Amino acid sequence: MTTAGTDHSLIAPLKQNLQNVIYGKSECIDCIIVALLAGGSVLLEDVPGVGKTTLAKALAKSIDAKFRRIQFTPDLLPADILGGSIYNPVSGEFRFDPGPIFCNILLADEINRASPRTQSALLEAMNENQATIEGQRRPLPKPFLVIATENPIEFHGTYPLPEAQMDRFLVRLAIGYPAADVEIDILKSHAMAEPLERIEPVLTLEQVQQIQLEAAAVHVDESILEYIVEIVHATRSDNRLQLGISTRGTLMMSRAARARAYFQKRDFVIPDDVLWLVPYVLPHRILPTTQTRHSGTTARQIVAEIVGRIKVPV
Repeated sequence: MTTAGTDHSLIAPLKQNLQNVIYGKSECIDCIIVALLAGGSVLLEDVPGVGKTTLAKALAKSIDAKFRRIQFTPDLLPADILGGSIYNPVSGEFRFDPGPIFCNILLADEINRASPRTQSALLEAMNENQATIEGQRRPLPKPFLVIATENPIEFHGTYPLPEAQMDRFLVRLAIGYPAADVEIDILKSHAMAEPLERIEPVLTLEQVQQIQLEAAAVHVDESILEYIVEIVHATRSDNRLQLGISTRGTLMMSRAARARAYFQKRDFVIPDDVLWLVPYVLPHRILPTTQTRHSGTTARQIVAEIVGRIKVPV
């Protein structure tokens, strides 16, 4: 069953565009599109050179979005992201100069290189699609999406992302290295020109906003909601965790499940939507105890174990 009045054919060209620049990573691309449909931000945690920036640029070009990139560095200040007032000596007035956050897709490159104070400049924007600057609330363009990248193996000069910020990312994923045969195809595709240069828009910003509204209207049965809540509550009572999944995490899983169902051309959520999303939406929202971390058990393993114990609704 498909959503009434919806043209799902709009999504297929978007996926094809992204596959033309990121080879052999279909599930990762699906996850990015689901995040776009749900209106949620993305954290790409991976080693350098696997296509994180390219993926963000390809998405922006595909939906004809205003794209801005911020290279996060230790000396970056919140005003460098948000903007501020500039005094005009001729008119004797202050004029607001918007920062790069006033765009549709913001690439926060190597976000963990900036101080927590600067990282926190994105918190309100990621949660409420607005920024409070000099006491005045300023709405951000719609749609608005933050795609942040971080290098998981380089610790010198980096700061861990605060739990409050991690909780605002809808999904966290890694692209990973391509398989050998796929890497050969990548070499061939770059022989004449960069694939990114051949990307053309396949959606307008108005169409993106419309499909976001339609995705949000997908039906979620009460049994699915109870299933999500049971998973969340199980993390809060697990003695291996200092911090379980927040209510924000519950809401984000529900949003993501609706978007995933829409992506699959359904007007209702099924348990498989939740199960598919679990590795991307939940592990970064929990905090294992020090003892658990030293034992080598990862957050992803804990979440998988908890979900495996809970009965899936029929």
